[in-house]
Amino acid sequence: MITVSDLSLNYSGTPLFSHVDLQFVKGNCYGIIGANGAGKSTFLKILSGQLEPTSGEVNLLPKTRMSVLKQDQNQYDAYTVMDTVLMGNQHLYDIGKEMNALYEKEDFTDEDGIRAADLQAEYAELGGYESESDASRILQGLGITTDFHYSDMATLDARLKVKVLLAQALFGNPDILMMDEPTNNLDIAATNWLEDFLLDFEGTVIVVSHDRHFLNTICTHIVDIDYNKIKMYVGNYDFWYDASQLMQNLMKNQNKKNEEKAQELKEFISRFSANKSKSKQATSRRKLLDKLSLEEIPASSRRYPWVAFSPDREVGKDILFVTDVSKTVDGVKLLDKVSFTVGHGDKIAFVGDNENAHTALFKILTGEWEPDEGTVKWGQTATFSYFPKDNTQYFQDCGDNLVEWLRQFSTDPHEAYLRGFLGRMLFSGDDVYKPVKVLSGGEKVRCMLSRMMLSGANVLLLDQPTNHLDLESIAAVNNGLEAVKCNVLFSSHDHQMVQTVANRVFDFTADGKLIDMPMTYDEYLERQAQQ
Repeated sequence: MITVSDLSLNYSGTPLFSHVDLQFVKGNCYGIIGANGAGKSTFLKILSGQLEPTSGEVNLLPKTRMSVLKQDQNQYDAYTVMDTVLMGNQHLYDIGKEMNALYEKEDFTDEDGIRAADLQAEYAELGGYESESDASRILQGLGITTDFHYSDMATLDARLKVKVLLAQALFGNPDILMMDEPTNNLDIAATNWLEDFLLDFEGTVIVVSHDRHFLNTICTHIVDIDYNKIKMYVGNYDFWYDASQLMQNLMKNQNKKNEEKAQELKEFISRFSANKSKSKQATSRRKLLDKLSLEEIPASSRRYPWVAFSPDREVGKDILFVTDVSKTVDGVKLLDKVSFTVGHGDKIAFVGDNENAHTALFKILTGEWEPDEGTVKWGQTATFSYFPKDNTQYFQDCGDNLVEWLRQFSTDPHEAYLRGFLGRMLFSGDDVYKPVKVLSGGEKVRCMLSRMMLSGANVLLLDQPTNHLDLESIAAVNNGLEAVKCNVLFSSHDHQMVQTVANRVFDFTADGKLIDMPMTYDEYLERQAQQ
């Protein structure tokens, strides 16, 4: 479907990537990965024709229709939801508009009749008469109910607009579908529906995403941007990650014979091939994996931050008691008589669409907000550390560099210790003297995680800690929370993190009620699907 030949892109004389030769074929799903700033979104723009490369070319098969997920949420404010989705197939939409305009003419001529007949035939051939029902099906699958379908886009909130733009990209059975972070702001039900849609999609899918579960579910190939090169590997994200880590370990020991390397990789590939059979592409994927050679295994320059929490002391018998807590904000009841007790070993994930309830409860647990009614009682030996969704207050009006900022949270004030700690969080060299006010969103998150690690707390409260993080940092946070021997209460959009960390699930309903389920996330989703 798409052929990339000797592609290069330079910024101010510096190569972002060079000499790229790839083929994207029908029926496969390609996940584009790379560190922040590697050029993932830029490469997607080149493939979609929105950006010209410095050299090389991108060729599509003739009569190929490409659909690209739009990023400007306000671009279609002058249209209805239905019209916005139908514009996903612009040619079909234009035919429909012209045909309707002809039939609405008062002085309808014979020439108009001939033109209308031609348009009507093409409209029918393109599925125009089923287009609104098809669009409605996609919208409903993404959680947009029929009462919104003919509303003006300008009246929708940001989360609904994102879903409408995604529906637009999916509409009309395009040959190629390109999406940059399609699961951002999607609820779990919509994400699951999108995964099923893409598994059934017969065209070519090219996607940038930080959602590991999403990439594992849908991808047949990983396109890795690293070392200023872009290479394609067979398999999903987990296979790429495990193979990359294995290759890194092998490269560290150059004394191993090539035969030993090849045998270890062969055994690894065999295990992966035998276990990964979830998607319908598994059979063809296994055939491709059988052909994988040593030279094709990825070696990555990725750096992973060090995330490890060490409580100063073990928490006692009494940890946390919440009784009949209610909270109303701006006339909306976010929490309605919420009660629960935290026991030893509990790692609790807050799930459900009512994310405002999650944040409200976190703020009440930390004492930032008072409940309208009810009580919160912490055990005498419980000490908590809190990661807020909005960390602005920790960095505003602050002229400190990173070392000085972190010193205020450390019992060891020595610069050597602080620099060593920051280095493990990927702040090295002169980066440690960078003013905190200029940090990126992901860098601020790593700072906040450093603050939590220095706290020695035995209860961790985290409200969306993976926002703004790249895949490497998300994996590090996931591993840290999975390994820590203390209580964790957290919310996250990362399916894999919720599944591997939580042993208890709190589902907050739209009216602020709490449903407490002592189970894993996948068990919770399975129960939800059966209801």
